[in-house]
Amino acid sequence: MNKGLEGIVVAETMISDVDGKQGTLLYRGIPVGELATERSFEDVVYLLWNGDLPSKQESAAFSEQLKAAREIPEYAITIIEQMPKVSTTMEVLRTVVSSMSSTWPPTIEDQIKFAACFPTIIAYTHRDKQELPRIRPNAHLNHVENYMYMLTGERPVATQADALTAYLILTMEHGMNASTFAARVVASTESTLTSAITGALGAMSGPLHGGAPTEVLQLIADVQNGESIEEVLRNKLENGEKLMGFGHRVYKTSDPRAEALKRLLARLQDDDDALAQAVQIEQKATELLHTYKPGRDLHVNVEFYAAALMDTLAIDHDLLTPTFCVSRITGWCAHVQEQAQNNRIFRPDQKYIG
Repeated sequence: MNKGLEGIVVAETMISDVDGKQGTLLYRGIPVGELATERSFEDVVYLLWNGDLPSKQESAAFSEQLKAAREIPEYAITIIEQMPKVSTTMEVLRTVVSSMSSTWPPTIEDQIKFAACFPTIIAYTHRDKQELPRIRPNAHLNHVENYMYMLTGERPVATQADALTAYLILTMEHGMNASTFAARVVASTESTLTSAITGALGAMSGPLHGGAPTEVLQLIADVQNGESIEEVLRNKLENGEKLMGFGHRVYKTSDPRAEALKRLLARLQDDDDALAQAVQIEQKATELLHTYKPGRDLHVNVEFYAAALMDTLAIDHDLLTPTFCVSRITGWCAHVQEQAQNNRIFRPDQKYIG
């Protein structure tokens, strides 16, 4: 039995290729690091959904389509306002998304609607929690700039917007991860895109998936409050705790997304103390994991440096996983679209041991 379906191929895809042994990630055959440094968020979404990078005219038209779909209906705003204040932003996002209509098979209009409105739902929810007035979308800003503007009311500086853009591109798509698989399972029943995305959001909320960056920040805080990096990490390992931000089900070498984010941090920070500490934690954790868990090939993953980047950008901790979703919604849509084109309902077997 392959627990957790590890090593089992459940679908054929043309969307992305994750090579865990080589430590590479391709979107439609293009290295993700190349896309993250040379292309806009909108262009890479177009690539995932259409198979090719857009021309200048196609890019401009697609960007305008996304801008036009940013507003959310009044009933969605009412849901945000009436959700319990103790609800997390992820819980509000999931609830609002589940109320939105869509059809089967998925249409490009529905995909644009969901991708465009995620930042709006998240920003409205965040400001509602802070008892601040909502900030409407700004049609003069691109997708990422607008998201940052709606959270704070200030236009981001170029270096910050570029850093967040690169992060969102790096995390748009990553093969048959838990949330993407959840979306494809729901889609395989020929339910709606709404249902598939709602299922994906449920999976993304878990601390072993999209919730990991928050746990990484706790690890960094524990290190900062401890006497030494080695002492804190060693105590965690001896107590049987996981080192969040290390190890990956696929990558058996360095996560290419983590390496790209480390380079981004180096360029973004004026004071490199935070980056230096993150690198020290990575080095010591890798060394100790080799000792405590020999043969496991546990290396730093994207969540570790994603948490450090979000902290540098002063993005609220409650927004870490929702911000991940601003990116990953685009990958979910691509997979639901692909599932619909050659569908067969998922129905794996089980082994009875009662």
